[in-house]
Amino acid sequence: MNKKFLLSLFLLVALSINSANAVIGVDVSDPIDEDTFNCLIDNYGIEFVISRGYESIGQVDYDAIDTNLNARSAGLITDVYLFPCLAIDPSQIASDFVSSMVDGNGNDVYGTVWIDIEYNPSSTCGWSSDINQNCNFLNNLVSSLQSYGKLVGIYSSQYQWSSIFADQDNCPYFTSLPVWYAHYDGSASFDDWYNGYSFGGWSDPSIKQYDGNETGCGAGVDFNFY
Repeated sequence: MNKKFLLSLFLLVALSINSANAVIGVDVSDPIDEDTFNCLIDNYGIEFVISRGYESIGQVDYDAIDTNLNARSAGLITDVYLFPCLAIDPSQIASDFVSSMVDGNGNDVYGTVWIDIEYNPSSTCGWSSDINQNCNFLNNLVSSLQSYGKLVGIYSSQYQWSSIFADQDNCPYFTSLPVWYAHYDGSASFDDWYNGYSFGGWSDPSIKQYDGNETGCGAGVDFNFY
């Protein structure tokens, strides 16, 4: 089995880790070249990259393919995140994403696809005020991606999740999936989660985005750890 795939599986099940042993990575929405990744490795010690593979306006982000291939050439683990559009059928989103997010040999350029659950400013793609509609959409998107045999995780924050679903009991179907959460407290630690920041019914987190909207080696990045 491919070493990078094994590492991505490990990322999925990683739970609370002492910050001294933290594995640091970045997520990006812009194309990044191999030299920049090598710079990020040298200066920040990153070991993984999560690139945007699907945009909030309802289209595949093809830049993620070269970005992840560049990251892999630099020796990094690669995943992608998918920012869904509610105006498009979830099965169509999954089909477009899965068929597109591959290299020249038809191999996936990611281990896990993380569905980005946060406010979408688009008037056509944004989340509904109907909690049940939001929940059904997400459930169908997860199922559609899994039907292709893909590893699926959820990205959100306490505020974003509660804004879209109001309460975990309204949409309690995703706790078997790994959760990547955002909390910009600058701490590569899950202490905040276990001290009141948890949401959605998850017991343990898998990744934390602890510092956002930063610039590293000239690239726009968010910093994460597991």
